[in-house]
Amino acid sequence: QVQLVESGGGVVQPGDSLTLSCAASGIQLNTFAVAWFRQAPGKEREYVSAIDFVGMSTWRADSVTGRFTISRDNAKNTVYLQMNRLKPEDTSVYYCAAKGGKPIIGPYFGREDMDHWGKGTLVTVSS
Repeated sequence: QVQLVESGGGVVQPGDSLTLSCAASGIQLNTFAVAWFRQAPGKEREYVSAIDFVGMSTWRADSVTGRFTISRDNAKNTVYLQMNRLKPEDTSVYYCAAKGGKPIIGPYFGREDMDHWGKGTLVTVSS
């Protein structure tokens, strides 16, 4: 059974940092591109960042550029999202998703149908 499990969410203050993890089981992530999405209450899902299957190419939304960094450790079958200088508007449920076939990632990758989704982890940024 394929599972993507997000972890690392929590309640932090503005300006703090968090690192989210997306751990895979049942698949070898080294053949999948992985994306992070987020969805705040009452808002549409937002495509935040993505990384290709080898970790050579990454993409970030303008809203997080300079603050969020995506990375992967294929030996650990895990993808990370390092989030710095968090803002209240970053408050959301964060989801990871994986797409096989070694796709090219970029600004339109988030519109593609993903093969696997996690259940999300909640990040709350509040003073």
